[in-house]
Amino acid sequence: MNSYDLTAMTWKEVEESLKTIKFAIIPIGAHEQHGPHMVESCDAVLAERMAKKLGERMFPYALVTPTINMGVSPHHLNFPGTISLQPTTLIAILKDVISSLKHHGVKKFLLLNSHGGNQSTLNVASMIITQELNVEVYYAKTTASAKEAIKEHVTSTLFGHSCEREVSEALYLAPELVRPEQLEKGDIHEGGRWKQLRPGKAIQGFYFYEEMTNNGCIGDGTKASWDIGRQIVEEALDQLTIELYKLIDIKVDVRT
Repeated sequence: MNSYDLTAMTWKEVEESLKTIKFAIIPIGAHEQHGPHMVESCDAVLAERMAKKLGERMFPYALVTPTINMGVSPHHLNFPGTISLQPTTLIAILKDVISSLKHHGVKKFLLLNSHGGNQSTLNVASMIITQELNVEVYYAKTTASAKEAIKEHVTSTLFGHSCEREVSEALYLAPELVRPEQLEKGDIHEGGRWKQLRPGKAIQGFYFYEEMTNNGCIGDGTKASWDIGRQIVEEALDQLTIELYKLIDIKVDVRT
């Protein structure tokens, strides 16, 4: 066994793993439209694949939990197939998962998120659950820390959804998520309420995604590649691994 994946373990195996586990990784995604060229489970699958790779790097100190495969996605609801949770629902699910794992002796948690729409909810969740359950809850975006690879390869001014970054990550981690023959650049509306989300503006609290993009994409998925995905994912895993080893006060030499 080179990782502790809770979905693939017996209770006896879990019991043995608890002798070394320092924290749990909880992958969190969404079920929402990703334009014409990515399937709607995209965020959930990418969160799960990233969590499993991170769990391998952190073995035997990390336990990877089942994926929470729906998230806060009301802005995507006018595209067919999207399923959205209320923020309070996601917080309640996380609280129950963490409470259960605390019962087994786990006291530190990383919420590994692949959907931008979850971020503000995870901020609140980490504060509430840390205080109410007396545990340590951290949250991170799956590849946000891959700053060098993103700077080098992502050229779109507006990106982050079914774009050159996300499609590349999928080509590397889960190519079955991508419809290569249907790759499109985002069809962006230049005006609209969505621009109030930009830094320095009076923030608009809610908008529908079709106000920003006709085809559900931003950025340019046609520029994606397996190698770009590899560079982004591996840099992010390096950075996440370094941070997590700091949290459990263990020194290691991180190499991809």
